[in-house]
Amino acid sequence: MEVGVPELTQHPHAAERQGDPALDNSGAPTVPGLTRPRLRSRSSNMIGDVAIQLGFAEKERVDTAIAQAQAEGKRTGQVLVETGVLTNDQLARVLAERLGLDHVDLTVYPIDMGAVGLIEVDVARRYQAVPIEYLEDRRLLVAMADPSNLLTIDDITMMTGLKVQAAVASLDDIRALLARQQRLDESIEGIEETEEAFEPLASDEETEAPAIRLVHSLIAQAVEQGASDIHFDPEEREMRVLFRVDGVIHPAATMSAKMARRVVSRVKVMASLNIAERRLPQDGRMAVQIDGRRIDLRIVTLPLADGEGIVMRILDKGPVVQDLAGLGMLPQEEELFRKALQRHRGAVLVTGPTGSGKSTTLYAALGEVNTGEGTIITIEDPVESRITGVKQMAVNAKVGMTFAVGLRTMLRADPDIIMVGEIRDEETATIAVQAAITGHMVLSTLHTNDAPSALGRLADMGVPPFMIASAVDCVVAQRLMRRLCEDCKRPIELTPAVIEQWGLEGVTAYGPVGCARCAGTGYRGRIGLFEVMPMSEEIRRLAMENVSSDDIAAQAQREGMRSMRSDGIDKVKAGLTSMVELGRATSLN
Repeated sequence: MEVGVPELTQHPHAAERQGDPALDNSGAPTVPGLTRPRLRSRSSNMIGDVAIQLGFAEKERVDTAIAQAQAEGKRTGQVLVETGVLTNDQLARVLAERLGLDHVDLTVYPIDMGAVGLIEVDVARRYQAVPIEYLEDRRLLVAMADPSNLLTIDDITMMTGLKVQAAVASLDDIRALLARQQRLDESIEGIEETEEAFEPLASDEETEAPAIRLVHSLIAQAVEQGASDIHFDPEEREMRVLFRVDGVIHPAATMSAKMARRVVSRVKVMASLNIAERRLPQDGRMAVQIDGRRIDLRIVTLPLADGEGIVMRILDKGPVVQDLAGLGMLPQEEELFRKALQRHRGAVLVTGPTGSGKSTTLYAALGEVNTGEGTIITIEDPVESRITGVKQMAVNAKVGMTFAVGLRTMLRADPDIIMVGEIRDEETATIAVQAAITGHMVLSTLHTNDAPSALGRLADMGVPPFMIASAVDCVVAQRLMRRLCEDCKRPIELTPAVIEQWGLEGVTAYGPVGCARCAGTGYRGRIGLFEVMPMSEEIRRLAMENVSSDDIAAQAQREGMRSMRSDGIDKVKAGLTSMVELGRATSLN
């Protein structure tokens, strides 16, 4: 392990520790899982006395354990735990109070996994101590089962080059965190790289080991948390790592500028990029095996003002939703969508911004029409999930395999149903519409804010309005919003204005709280917002006249189309999400 790799870094919570006390007026910690010493006076420095003062044990049982410890030559804390007088967590709290140190609950505390990876798991397990956060002034917060062990503190200081600030944690929590870290380290079984050779960055392989281990650990951690993207954002003296989980960015780790350069180079090697080119953006791909399943990663490098940044898009090859019931549509919308798919002709389009779950909806549609009675061919960028019975092709711009080329080829291969990952240009749009008119079912996506705008978008691409009216059979617009954590959500009071505006009289609305199961966010998983517009004769007439999307939307709503906001309100009423999240998810409307 390299000495002095980390430079000055400051976790967002570090500022909250600048002054005393670290508790608010209600006595609650300002940082989840952090508790400052609360005994104003102590009758002695004995562990047993502190345990009694905290109400964890009765004096008689403590005295018996102390006598046993003296007779057996053991430490008092050890015997208190062995005899069941205290739990490991209670012992940690007693030690924190006795020594005047912070106590951290590692099941709740926002842990910086970049700090955890500073020392080897085996070393941390031997020390019963683990770094959990960078602090300012070159300090490192280390959770320790025994903070009185000065040799451990000295060793960690030498290994990391940072001054150790000790906090007390339960031995059980430390072991669980290290087991998680070891599982992350071991979960990446192999990395697929091209045969192209790259020179190592240094002759000493041990110098690069921390960077390699950190990259692997961050990827595994991101996959474990269900992240869709990993951002490596350089700043003046550090690099922050952020995960996008359930559509929202949150910090995951920090690292020094020196370590960041090695991490960036390691990622570029893995993605077969030019490690010497730092002035121009680069695109690459790589794949890893995590817990036996393949994870594809698309890599983009960015030459930023403070250094080279990286964004990894995680493409999990695991199973996706393949039935309409799993999408989260309410019965009315699901029935309209299902009827459109059962016709096995015409174009069914799914619209929405990037990251709105369009591909998941397309896969669910494929699962609905994949009955084995016809030929299904797809062209995707990339193929996100393999489906039995479906012929799937991937876009490869380097060899000229575009959506248009793939679509033209598919039409010569006797298809019944065609899926085009995205309609991006006039050529692809025209071919797809012509295929729908000639009797094929075409499934595809567009980037529009709502369902009626999809018709205008095709017209803007150059498709004649009469062809649009004839080809399109149904348009689904969607967003994704976070689902409230069922373990910690709580009822909230809405303002009279909100109740009147959204028609929530008598409705029990819920809001996020945050717990260990949802990583303190108050949300776990996502649910879709949908707007389903079947093509009636009147809407086809309006499309042929190339009227505005507002006019088409007004007609669709007269015919019973529910907007995404209305769909969201129903899901608020059902306690599935919050009004704040609904507002965030529909802000593009």
